[in-house]
Amino acid sequence: MIKLHIVPVQGEPFEHPIEEDSLVLGRASSADLVLEDRFLSRNHSRIFRDGDRYLIEDLGSRNGTLLNGQRVHGPQPIVPGDVIKISGSVISIVGSGGAVTPAPRPEPSSSFGDHTIFRSASGMLESQIAADSQQIQGEEALRRYAERLNLVNEVHRALGQSMELEELLELILERVFDHLRPEQGAIYLKHDDGDLDRAASRSLPGVDAETFYSRSLVREVTEKGVAALVFDIESDERFAAAQSILSSGVRSLVAAPLLDDKGTLGMIVLSSRAGVRQFSEGDMELLVSLASIAALRLRNVALLEEAAERRRLEKELALGRQIQETLLPEHLPEIPGYALHAGNIPSRGVSGDYYQVLLRDGDRECVLMVGDVSGKGIAASLLTFSLEALSAVPIEDGLPPEEICARLSRLLFSRTPPEKYATAFLAILEPETGTVRYTNAGHNPGLVVRASGEVEHLGPTGMPIGLIPDGVFEAGESSLGAGDTLILYTDGITEAADPDEEEYGLERLVRVCARHRDADLPGLSAAIANDLDDFVRGEPFPDDRTLVMTRRLAE
Repeated sequence: MIKLHIVPVQGEPFEHPIEEDSLVLGRASSADLVLEDRFLSRNHSRIFRDGDRYLIEDLGSRNGTLLNGQRVHGPQPIVPGDVIKISGSVISIVGSGGAVTPAPRPEPSSSFGDHTIFRSASGMLESQIAADSQQIQGEEALRRYAERLNLVNEVHRALGQSMELEELLELILERVFDHLRPEQGAIYLKHDDGDLDRAASRSLPGVDAETFYSRSLVREVTEKGVAALVFDIESDERFAAAQSILSSGVRSLVAAPLLDDKGTLGMIVLSSRAGVRQFSEGDMELLVSLASIAALRLRNVALLEEAAERRRLEKELALGRQIQETLLPEHLPEIPGYALHAGNIPSRGVSGDYYQVLLRDGDRECVLMVGDVSGKGIAASLLTFSLEALSAVPIEDGLPPEEICARLSRLLFSRTPPEKYATAFLAILEPETGTVRYTNAGHNPGLVVRASGEVEHLGPTGMPIGLIPDGVFEAGESSLGAGDTLILYTDGITEAADPDEEEYGLERLVRVCARHRDADLPGLSAAIANDLDDFVRGEPFPDDRTLVMTRRLAE
């Protein structure tokens, strides 16, 4: 036989044994179990026997039937520990397993009850709110109500102080011990992966706190969001294997979930030995109230810690960006007969793009380099430091672009994991002749926009840098005449996407560059940026954007 522990909207909690094969619950006088609740349907739900198990079904009620927080669609099996909610009434299933005739159990101590009570914590809080809104009748009831209100306000004030998580947990246990007088207590907190850890514990002198633990109880309370009152551990099969608990003399337990509107954060559980403290339903109701306040404070502490961590990361990103900006040219060189323009916009505070513009060989050559390392954010930005440091020497040594890329590839491969690499476009411009010798290491094609409007694509001449130890790189050659512009860029521009996930693309970039070829370089850069913004229509840019341009001016 199983029993129902019922907390109605009106009146005191009571129990109802299920002795018949079918039990209809509702507000109609013809129902087998009548509950005074005007929001119940006349015949709301039915519990019935099917062989050696019991099931519940909704009878087409207006407000539905909830089993462990889930709406009932069709007959659902019920077992001890399940919680049913119909309108404002909360019904806990009491018994020792789903069998009609349970296996014999040791007789419990006469000073304890003969069952374990599970009640929906949210339902209990709703009932308390409903009770608070009703007019309090009688001097004694008014006194008890005032005492509970004062206690809740006191705990609110105590836990409202600004403190770290560890300090807050200790204060929660301190208040719980003050008002519920257990021998042992513990707070379990849930991680993002759903696992639970004992975050804080407390016990009276001489009580072994290490013996106090029950995985099944933790799962029951945190997964179903129910409060539990165990009158006698020896009579509850959930503790049958917990010999360390039984041998310690612990008999009575009360537990409540740390529940707020976003879910369960964990649980508080208290215990006491036989003959020292037997917890009551009033204790369980009070613990549920205290746990609700504690959950609110814990959530606030978590939000404050997240905000502090976010501020810390933002400071680190800002510092990383400042350091990274020191690697980028502070001023572009001045080359008679040429205009230069460059810029970098990171997508995540720091950038995985890198560019360099510098003169060498007595100003007879101008090196223009754009790199894009794999990945994004901080990890990618760290790799740009390596790219800058490793390329500095071969560039200064006056090596041609294909040899610079080959040496850079060997060094980068030997110093980074296999999945880390970079694409790069390295061009050596001879200002006097306008000759451009370049190596495109797996990068986007460079563009030479002629004064006539024609566009030349400078495609790949080698693989990405650092992809394999002995990459092969070749050189290509082009030239700049009067009015011609060399444009280097990263794929953060061409792969920017609109709300329909269509990419901006190379063709559109070419059209914009050709259409605005007579604008000065800052104007051309602004035209590209404006066209990008028009295209993406508010969508965030997922990747860094870098642009390096040089134009041979008309004589």
